[in-house]
Amino acid sequence: MNIRMRFFAVAVLFVLAAVMHVSEAKTVKVSSPNGELALSIETDGLISYQLQRKGEVVLEQKRIAMTLSDRILGANAKVKNVKQTKERSVIRPVVPMKQSEVLNYYNGAVVNYGVFSLEFRVFDNGMAYRFVTNLPDEIEVVAESFNLSVVKPMIAHLQHPWWGFQNSCEDAYEHKNITQWNENEAMSNLPVLFSDEEYDLQIFVSETDLIDYPGMFLRGKGTTSVMSLFTPYVLEQQDEGDRGMKVLKRGDFIARTKGTRTFPWRYMVVTDTKGLLESTMGVCLAQQPVDDMSWVRPGQVSWDWWNHKMIWGDDVDFSGGVNTATYKYYIDFASKYGIPYIILDEGWAKTTKHVYETIPEIDLPELISYGKDKGVGLILWLPWLAVENNMDLFAKYEEWGIAGCKIDFMDRQDQYMVNFYERTIKEAAKHHILVDFHGAYKPSGLEQKYPNLLAYEGVRGLEQNGNCHPDNTIYLPFIRNIAGAMDFTPGSMISKQTDKGVGDTWQEPASYGTRAYQMALYTVFETGTQMLADSPTRYMREHECTEFITKVPVTWDETRALSAKVGEYVIIAKRKGDKWYVAGITNSQVREREFEVALDFLPTGKQMKMTSFVDGYNAQTIAEDYRKEEKTVDANTVLKIRMVRNGGFTAVIE
Repeated sequence: MNIRMRFFAVAVLFVLAAVMHVSEAKTVKVSSPNGELALSIETDGLISYQLQRKGEVVLEQKRIAMTLSDRILGANAKVKNVKQTKERSVIRPVVPMKQSEVLNYYNGAVVNYGVFSLEFRVFDNGMAYRFVTNLPDEIEVVAESFNLSVVKPMIAHLQHPWWGFQNSCEDAYEHKNITQWNENEAMSNLPVLFSDEEYDLQIFVSETDLIDYPGMFLRGKGTTSVMSLFTPYVLEQQDEGDRGMKVLKRGDFIARTKGTRTFPWRYMVVTDTKGLLESTMGVCLAQQPVDDMSWVRPGQVSWDWWNHKMIWGDDVDFSGGVNTATYKYYIDFASKYGIPYIILDEGWAKTTKHVYETIPEIDLPELISYGKDKGVGLILWLPWLAVENNMDLFAKYEEWGIAGCKIDFMDRQDQYMVNFYERTIKEAAKHHILVDFHGAYKPSGLEQKYPNLLAYEGVRGLEQNGNCHPDNTIYLPFIRNIAGAMDFTPGSMISKQTDKGVGDTWQEPASYGTRAYQMALYTVFETGTQMLADSPTRYMREHECTEFITKVPVTWDETRALSAKVGEYVIIAKRKGDKWYVAGITNSQVREREFEVALDFLPTGKQMKMTSFVDGYNAQTIAEDYRKEEKTVDANTVLKIRMVRNGGFTAVIE
C-alpha cells in the first residue's frame, strides 16, 4: 500500500471512530432452512456478523471491508435496504462428484449499503457471503478484510506454502491449535479446516466463483482469529525459461477490475464430520454452465510419467520410451480395460515451447487414429506458458482429434493467473477440449461454469513418491476434496509400509500404503480424470486388482459418509446407478482398526453380491498382502471392516 493510500485508510478509520456512535445500527437475521444455523448481521458503522449453531455462537467476523484506491467499502456503513432471499432448487452437475442431484436450499439476505451490497446465504450446513459493487468504470482493490474468528481454540489444519505467494499448493498439511498460529508464521493456502473433535464440529473455509480477482490466503493472529492475504497485482513480467514467467514488478493493490460486479464467495461449511464429507456447498455457490456441455466425458486415464513408461513382457518387442510403439501399448491397455484416455506427458513435443511439433520418435496422427479405432482419446501435457503464447492451439487440437490437455506449472494465484485459467478453459470449451490443471490452486468454481475442467492438482499426490505419506493423505477427503476434484494420481501396484521405505522411486516407482489402500483411493477420492499411475505391465500382471479399479466410476449419483474421524480414518459409500461402492482408508497411528458399518442404504428386501478387497493378515508388514472376498449382503447387514495401519478396504455391491 503506497503512502497516499495508507494515509487515506488511516483517515477513514479516524472518521469512522468519530462517527460510529451516531451511525444508525441495523440488524439483519437469517436462519438456515432447517433452523439449526442462525446468522446475525450487524451494521453500526462497521459491518460484522455472528453465526450460531443450535443456539451457540460458532464463528464471527468483527469487520467486513473492501479497501479501494479512493474509499473503503464497509467504513461508516449505513444500511439502505435489505432484500430477503430464498432458494429451493436442484442442481444437476454436468460432472457430479458427490451427488447427481444437488439440493440448493438456502435462506439469504442482500444488504444494500448504496454503492455496494453484501449478499449472504445460509445453508443447513454453513454460510457464505460476497461483495457486490455498483461503481462506474474500473476500480482498484487495495485489500479485502476477511478476519474470521472461531469461538474456541480449535485445531487448524493448514497447508503452508513455503515458497510464499508463488507455490504449487502441494505442501503437506500441518496441524496446530489455532492460537499457536501467529503472524510470524507462514500463511496457508485455501482450503483450511478447523476441527473440534470433542463436539464433532468442523468449520471448513474456502472461496468460489473466483473470477478476475486473486485467490485468498489466510494467516493466523495468535488468537482464535485468522486474517486474509492476497497476492499483489502484476505490473510487469517476462518469460522465464520454457514454463513460466518471472514477475518483475507488482503494484500496491491486488486487483484492477470492473466497478460493477460480484466478487468471490467466502464460504464456511459448518457441520459435523459426516456432514463435511457430504457437503456440496461449493457447487451451489458457483456459476452454472451457460452453454451445452453434454459433450464432456470424464473418465479414467492411463498416465505415463510416474511409471516412466516401464513396460516389459512377452508381448513387448520394442524399446519402451517416448515413442509411437510405447503409446500404442498404452492405448491397447486402456482399450482392454475400458479406460477412455491416455496421457502423453512431458517429452512428446519437439520442445516445451513447440505445441504443434513432435519429436521424431512420435507419430501423433498415427496415435490419434489408432486411439480412435480403439475408443481411447489422447491428452497432451503442456506448460502453461506454451498455452498462453499459443491460445489458438485448442482449435488446432480439435481439428487433429485431441481429447484434452494437461496444463502445468501455473504456481500462482494473482489476478493475472486467475484470468489465465478462465481464458484457457473458455477457449478449450469452444473446441471441445478437456482440461486437467496441474501446478494449480484449489477448485474455485470455474469447474462448474466450464465442466470441461475436470480436475486440478493442488495436492500432495502420489507423484511426490516417498514424501506422499498416508498420514497426510488421510486428510484429503476432509479438506482438499471438499473444495472439488483433485488429481492425486493413485494406483501404485508396488506397495510398502512406511517403515520399509520405497527405495529409488525414480527407477522402481512404489508407494506407501497397502494394496487395498491404493485400490480404495479410486472410490474415496474425487476427480473427473482419475489416473492410473502405474505401468500397464504391472497392471496386467495384477489383473484382478486392475479389473476392479478400472470399473470404479469417476462420477457419482449419491455419497454417504459411514464412519470417519479427521486425520485418522474414513469409510464412505457411493452409488452409481444401482451399484454401491464402499471404501475406506486409515493412517499409521494404530496397528489395526476394526469397524462395523450398517448397509441400511441398500434397497430393502433385496439380496446383493459384494466383492471386496481387504488388507491381508500380514499387511501390517507386507503391504501388498490382500484378500479378495465375495459374500451376499442386504439392507440388514452390518459389515465388519478391518484395516491395518496405512491400510484400506474397497468393495462393490451389485
